[in-house]
Amino acid sequence: MTHKDKSEEAKLRPATRLVHGGTVRSPFGETCEAMFLTQGFVYPSAEAAEARFNGEDPGFVYSRYANPTVAMFEERMALLEGAEAAKATASGMAAVTAALLADIAAGDHIVASRALFGSCLYVVSEFLPRLGVACTLVDGPKLDEWRAAVRPQTKAFFLESPANPTMELIDIAAVAQIAKASGARLIVDNVFATPVLQKPLELGAHTVVYSATKHIDGQGRCLGGVVLSNAEWVGEKLIPYLKHTGPAISPFNAWVLLKSLETLELRVTRQAETAASLAEVLAMHPAVERLAYPGRADHPQFALACRQMRSGGTMMAIELAGGKAAAFAFANALKVIKLSNNLGDAKSLLTHPATTTHQSVSEEERARLGITDGMLRFSVGLEDPADLAEDLSAALDAALAGTERMRAAS
Repeated sequence: MTHKDKSEEAKLRPATRLVHGGTVRSPFGETCEAMFLTQGFVYPSAEAAEARFNGEDPGFVYSRYANPTVAMFEERMALLEGAEAAKATASGMAAVTAALLADIAAGDHIVASRALFGSCLYVVSEFLPRLGVACTLVDGPKLDEWRAAVRPQTKAFFLESPANPTMELIDIAAVAQIAKASGARLIVDNVFATPVLQKPLELGAHTVVYSATKHIDGQGRCLGGVVLSNAEWVGEKLIPYLKHTGPAISPFNAWVLLKSLETLELRVTRQAETAASLAEVLAMHPAVERLAYPGRADHPQFALACRQMRSGGTMMAIELAGGKAAAFAFANALKVIKLSNNLGDAKSLLTHPATTTHQSVSEEERARLGITDGMLRFSVGLEDPADLAEDLSAALDAALAGTERMRAAS
């Protein structure tokens, strides 16, 4: 295999890294990165096998530990994120769980923002306590709550920004300072912002996680996740956890994600531009009671979005005045935009969080988070912006008409 000079790759600009970063070539000199669909590797001698296993030879041992195709994806992600090291996992939730569990134990304590994806909330508030790890949930934007939640046993902070699905922002740099002062790691789920629009490590975070299933794949094809941090923590804490618990990504999925990275910046930039234009259309429609989009000046944390994000992103929350009936009427009237609980796709996707992604969250907690029956999460795709605007407007008209009929009947 022929390897590139990592120091030279680090000098390249992001768009170039996304095309060439981390590439290794076999003796055949292939243009497209090779896919190594193998679970194991052979050794020229017993001595060579021994050297691989004791770390004297850096070659591959078993694809549950590492694989050439997976390693290329990890290296390219690290170059994009500006991280020292990255490890891929089978899904985004595998990445989240690994980032949390890699170096905590019974008796430890974590602090997490209350506004989390439903499965993340389950891990921190239900699963980890069963293992003897205490968890305190805080209102993420309130820095005093982070400070007050710290205990001597606090080992990690965990947050999403923007949050799923409310689009609430958290001051990552400020929370990172609190975490550092308390000796805790700050783990940031950066899936909504993507590595193109936000760099948590530059803001002071210790670890960043992604569901690569979302924007990184971006075409609805496969599952994947990735954890990024400094080389020491990855080597000493994360790799042993992954090696022995086994949430390994398929080399095929890693290859798909590797190829997707070539167009990530192009896709996210275009999607964010379209989202900004559609936000203007949505905000003006009488059926919309509230629109949450970080790129608009009426977002409560617009100033923070300007500081820590390159743009408003590809995601928004739409709240309709007519509650669940209006939300369903709007969703069912869409023609171009598809209904799906995925996000970050080339296809524009819409979901009703209260009955899908956050269905398992209690009604009381949803109310506390601001996830109402009239809220819809909208992921903007790559379609023509005019077609999307027309589709949204027609569906909103239908929802508004239905709401007015119901009011008249009552």
